[in-house]
Amino acid sequence: MTTPALLPLSGRRIPTLSPGASSFPHHRATLRLSEKFILLLILSAFITLCFGAFFFLPDNSKHKRFDFGLEDVLIPHIESEKEARHSSRQVIHGVGGHDEHRHREEEESLRDKIRADHERALQEAKEKLRKSKEELKAEIQTEKTKVVEDLKKKDGPKPLPPVPMPKLVGVSDGDPGDSDTKEKRDKIREMMKHAWDSYRQYGWGHNELKPIAKKGHSTNIFGNSQMGATIVDALDTLYIMGLHDEFKDGQEWIEQNLDFSVNAEVSVFEVNIRFIGGLLAAYYLSGQEVFKVKAVQLAEKLLPAFNTPTGIPWAMVNLKSGVGRNWGWASAGSSILAEFGTLHMEFVHLTYLTGNPAYYQKVMHIRKLLAKMDRPNGLYPNYLNPRTGRWGQHHTSVGGLGDSFYEYLLKAWLMSDKTDTEARKTYDDAIEAIERHLIRKSNGGLTFIGEWKNGHLERKMGHLTCFAGGMFALGADGSPDDKAGHYLQLGAEIAHTCHESYDRTVLKLGPEAFKFDSGLEAVAVRQNEKYYILRPEVIETYWYMWRFTHDPKYRQWGWEAVYLYLLFSSDELLPLENWVFNTEAHPLPVLHLGNITLPGSETQR
Repeated sequence: MTTPALLPLSGRRIPTLSPGASSFPHHRATLRLSEKFILLLILSAFITLCFGAFFFLPDNSKHKRFDFGLEDVLIPHIESEKEARHSSRQVIHGVGGHDEHRHREEEESLRDKIRADHERALQEAKEKLRKSKEELKAEIQTEKTKVVEDLKKKDGPKPLPPVPMPKLVGVSDGDPGDSDTKEKRDKIREMMKHAWDSYRQYGWGHNELKPIAKKGHSTNIFGNSQMGATIVDALDTLYIMGLHDEFKDGQEWIEQNLDFSVNAEVSVFEVNIRFIGGLLAAYYLSGQEVFKVKAVQLAEKLLPAFNTPTGIPWAMVNLKSGVGRNWGWASAGSSILAEFGTLHMEFVHLTYLTGNPAYYQKVMHIRKLLAKMDRPNGLYPNYLNPRTGRWGQHHTSVGGLGDSFYEYLLKAWLMSDKTDTEARKTYDDAIEAIERHLIRKSNGGLTFIGEWKNGHLERKMGHLTCFAGGMFALGADGSPDDKAGHYLQLGAEIAHTCHESYDRTVLKLGPEAFKFDSGLEAVAVRQNEKYYILRPEVIETYWYMWRFTHDPKYRQWGWEAVYLYLLFSSDELLPLENWVFNTEAHPLPVLHLGNITLPGSETQR
């Protein structure tokens, strides 16, 4: 699901010295470029000059006093009265001649050093005054960056506790056996390499690539900052396809460049499913610790989003300040069901890997709060106010704004090795209400899932809703009242409807939304619905249906759209008994925890 985003706050505050500050050169790196900076350079040179001049002036007092306008500085004389008396005694007793000569040499050496420092300071000041504003600004930024990096090294991340790696099965190969399917699989791998190489050449480090303009692009949902979203999102795909050189390039970029201490306002939902999900998947597949460490660093940055009166997180959070807020368009500033309801999988794994119960407790609090609320017709509205804890507009959808909430209820049960029975019961109740109020057959016999708006059913289905066919098939086993066959059939019917939305277009690619009224079925009506933006939900359903039925039509339908590597691989690659895909298709392992208690959990796993 994608949502509109607002422009982030930009710029980074740089601390400046107050006029009465007592620290001089070592604070220059943090100054803003201004007249004060130039004044400070000249002032430092003047101080150095005064130090030098001091040693050439006659001295009749114990201390010399200089007033620089910032503060009084007392400079002790080289020879105190005690030192003078000691020196005199040495001369009287005939032992002071050599020492006095050595003392004069040391004093002369000190004077020479001060002269050199004085000349160097004056020369630096002249050079600074000759430089342009841009050059000075660049120098300041370089010094500031160095200070920040030094602080990072000093306050490095705490080591994570060792935990047993879940049982990992089928992370490579997946040869389909027959040559025709293998040829299709190799072609899709070739397409992936072409896309990656183009991104590597034209958009490296940016969140996305604009393929026609051949330049990088950083979207608003990631705060307009260059966080390498494509790199993180693609890592597990590269690994599964055996593109290990490309995977290594991505890993090196993440090690050297992925930094979350940026002043950027990001979508909690998008960053969770793409970055945390992607990093966790890369860690489990490859075993490289850097991915786990980065995932935890980012997760810590998301926790302030939960600081609301209800514990329902804000849609957006600033990674630097921790300040959160919601989309202005979302029903009077409400949080969105599909966003705050799509955190469970990643957060449970974070608690498992870190031993920190906070992540698990945050998502379980959301579940408990929802369980206490009244639901109109048993349906979950898409909007919930995080301040009042009340539903917003009564709009229910299995597509955009609601979709992955239901998906994660089922997958929480699967990921717990089917021990989280509370999640399964919540899923079953929700699906029963959806069947009763939202699922209908068209006059032409196509099964579709509509949207509930203001007390009536809108006979429109979005492309995002097409994921539900795969969800029904995935959840068939374990359904109450021996309804496994019913839900597998329902999944097949949804897959057929969504394929029709593709097949009835010129390009054989489905529209953003399609309707079932006025004699039109499975076709887009409005101009603003007649577009395709690489959404994967339809082919996701094809893949699940293939895994559960092995009906060859699903591979045929997938080839018509030409993408999905796993559809043309054997079932041994990422078997569903051992892996659960998050909503961004990042595979996370089932946690076979036995009798281990998950930190923060009251239930034995």
